[in-house]
Amino acid sequence: MTQLRAAWRLGLAVLSVLHGLLICALLFPWLKAPQRMRHVGAWSARTLKALGIELQVQGVVRPGPVLLVANHVSWLDILAINAVQPARFVSKADVRRWPVLGWMVECGGTLFIERERARDAMRVVHQVAQALQAGETLAVFPEGTTSDGHGLLPFHANLLQAAIVTETPAQPIALRYADADHAVSPAAAYIDDTTLVQSLWWIACAPRLRVDVVVLAAEGTRHLDRRALAERLRESISASLAGC
Repeated sequence: MTQLRAAWRLGLAVLSVLHGLLICALLFPWLKAPQRMRHVGAWSARTLKALGIELQVQGVVRPGPVLLVANHVSWLDILAINAVQPARFVSKADVRRWPVLGWMVECGGTLFIERERARDAMRVVHQVAQALQAGETLAVFPEGTTSDGHGLLPFHANLLQAAIVTETPAQPIALRYADADHAVSPAAAYIDDTTLVQSLWWIACAPRLRVDVVVLAAEGTRHLDRRALAERLRESISASLAGC
């Protein structure tokens, strides 16, 4: 029964991806950025539903330009945040090389960073700052990689500099995945040598998988040190996860 349910969910997810490809190829060239982002948000919510994932949301994202800062558990994080508030993400450059999905992610306005190259961070900081000044919503995962969802890794502060130099608020988001058998679902964790195919199968098989998106109070950034800001945001997310 589990395998049949998983196969059904994956089939629906494939249809959602095909629909997304058509939107990117046929509609996006004619749409302005806000219209594109609305499609991104609606598509993300549909794809979560196709995979059998329930979305629960607490709090709201502040209006206007904002840098969303979240803990990182899975590639699902992007869908979950976009379903709540469509945003442009900063992602590792190797995501761009994913078959099909990499192109779709790029169509969604993602900025790619070569984390192995220290100088590349400054290039992306400038891009993020320009987008924030243009009034856009950006999202980053300052852990730099995914965790198993049980705790937080150290936060890297470099990308937060974009919010400081533009005096844009930074708003923390706490993400947690649970299922029928686990308060912290192992099915969602995209860690170690897990492949995308393995991750999809585990997610599709998980019973009543749920993602909790807790949008916390925004932090002002004016005159702050980026490391102090990173620690403040990390503490806020950590406290929220501990209270789940």
